[in-house]
Amino acid sequence: MRIFVYIIIFFAFFDLFSQLPIMTPLAVSLGSTPFAAGLAVGLYSFTNMIGNIASGFLTDKKGPFLLLVAGLLLTSFSLFLYQLAFDPILLLLVRFIHGLNSGLIIPAAFTFMANTAGQSEKGKRAALSGAFIGMAAIIGPAFSGILASRTNEVTVLQTTALIMLALAMVAVILLRKAPVSMHPSSQDTKRTVHRLFRNPSVLKSFAGAFFLMFSQGVLAYMLPLKVDALGSGTEISGILLSTFGVVAVLIFVSPANRLFDRLRPLSTLIFGMLLMGICMIGLGLSHNLPLLFICMAVYGVGFAFLFPSINSLLIESTSDGNRGKAYGYFYAFFSIGVVAGSSVTGALELSANGGFLFTGTLLLIVTALIKWLKNTNPAKA
Repeated sequence: MRIFVYIIIFFAFFDLFSQLPIMTPLAVSLGSTPFAAGLAVGLYSFTNMIGNIASGFLTDKKGPFLLLVAGLLLTSFSLFLYQLAFDPILLLLVRFIHGLNSGLIIPAAFTFMANTAGQSEKGKRAALSGAFIGMAAIIGPAFSGILASRTNEVTVLQTTALIMLALAMVAVILLRKAPVSMHPSSQDTKRTVHRLFRNPSVLKSFAGAFFLMFSQGVLAYMLPLKVDALGSGTEISGILLSTFGVVAVLIFVSPANRLFDRLRPLSTLIFGMLLMGICMIGLGLSHNLPLLFICMAVYGVGFAFLFPSINSLLIESTSDGNRGKAYGYFYAFFSIGVVAGSSVTGALELSANGGFLFTGTLLLIVTALIKWLKNTNPAKA
């Protein structure tokens, strides 16, 4: 049962990462202007954020099983709609629907995992889920790029749609009677949300999620520019991005994942973000490819420590009755972080080196603030 939920998490992120190489070419092939093509890419993240928050509230009310099945079915439907997108306007409409529906899956899946996990293994579970996300980040773009080159972009999306539909049918069979701890909160929604955002540990988890993906957005935007400035091709950018993913996955699946249950999540969070900040500065100061590969490998170590830590911190700081809402906001910060990373550095008109130095400094400042902010309210939100 648990491995099946990991598979759902893998394909939910596979859906996201497989879009990266094909969405801009698809928009251009339909006659989109550069602005409309960029809007088509960004609109998904915006509505995905809304879907994440909605999923969190509905998960606490209806339970994660219903939201998981509904999210898989609706996402499958959304992916099939791409074959009806004959012009840029219709593509934007489909992107809106797709982002909204796919946003339902992840908070429900992680709530399901958290509410069926023992407190002694929450860190290990988070690490394993991180491994599946990492594998999706490595496999998704490669799969879609190869399949699209041999067929077309819509075929890639329809293939993912069939997988989502199959997962929904299997989920009905395997997860319907799974023992999930559910204790709906008797407090009203406004008070529950207010308590979430007043809990220091929850805020640290949200900040970790946002800045983790902020750095990912900067990497996606700036790393190709950095590699190009060093006179290398785009394939080197892909290998560099894969390097950090491979290192992170190896740590997630190795015996080292036991550390995330033995060490305090706040300590591993600070260590992971500190490493990522140092590596970002290292990327800005590096002037040859070997140094870039070293920085990306160490960045992968930081990523591997940060991701399970923010998940464990969130689980520790919430109860079964409001964990869905917490994960909804958590992954909303994930979604907006990617957009913010590329948008902020782009708006500041920073060079590749400047973007990395800015992001590294920002991560170090946030790390210091997280370390400084005391848990004045250790109780669960």
